[in-house]
Amino acid sequence: MYHEKIDHLLDTYARKLAENMNQGFAIDARVPSVMIAGPANFPVEKKEKQNRARDSNMEEWRYIQGLLDKIRSTGMGGISADDPAAIEKLQKKLDGLERSQLIMKEVNAYYRKHGKLDGCALLSPDQIEKLKASMASSWRSDPRPFESYQLTNNNAEIRRIKARIEQLSKQAQQEFSGWEFDGGRVEMNREDNRLQVFFDGKPDADTRAELKSNGFRWAPSVGAWQRQLTDNAIRAADRLECIKPLSGEKPSQLQKKPSILQTMREQGEKVQTEPEKKAPSGRDAER
Repeated sequence: MYHEKIDHLLDTYARKLAENMNQGFAIDARVPSVMIAGPANFPVEKKEKQNRARDSNMEEWRYIQGLLDKIRSTGMGGISADDPAAIEKLQKKLDGLERSQLIMKEVNAYYRKHGKLDGCALLSPDQIEKLKASMASSWRSDPRPFESYQLTNNNAEIRRIKARIEQLSKQAQQEFSGWEFDGGRVEMNREDNRLQVFFDGKPDADTRAELKSNGFRWAPSVGAWQRQLTDNAIRAADRLECIKPLSGEKPSQLQKKPSILQTMREQGEKVQTEPEKKAPSGRDAER
């Protein structure tokens, strides 16, 4: 389940690191050191521009190093969309975050009212001592048990988890349809959560490169090029001429769309049925 994700992250890390290092070498070569060129007529503005470019390059390097953390954490406790119980696990995580948000607010309110944490029923004695120590070591002139940034960050995570639950719920209800193309077929594997491309023979180098650039990876275990089954996967398939449906339609046009009534319900609109028309009375019929 996780090997493809790790391989993809490793490919991305290696490519971006090489680009970053090459860019760093190019930046270093723009302006010589003052120790070499001497102070006379030294291009100060160019040097400042070089330093800004160095800073930007370093920020990008830090981001690239962050990919290593993603690689290390893959399969080590994160909730993957491939997990059949992903929605249930995310809901459990969301409940915990919302409970934490409420507790943090109530503890802050207790502290504002009493000027101390002692006696707060929401906290254990150990938690009270830890918060006291944290507040005592704070650089803030008026520290609180839980600072604004903690509430803001937790609230942002709540919104992110809610959005992910909504996305996975819609995806679970969506019906995907496969298709045939010249030289193979595409299957929607709901069990493995994969869009799979099966070729009758080995595709040429250009086709393989096109598939890779659109997020597909070769899976020898099933003999298919595949990626996670999402709306983005369908959009990627739309861009690939090599797997264009024989019908001439786009892959996205082959997918079953939700009914109008279902769409209205999802949007919270009131669905009303048209009242039955009464048969005209005799007098009305004569008119």
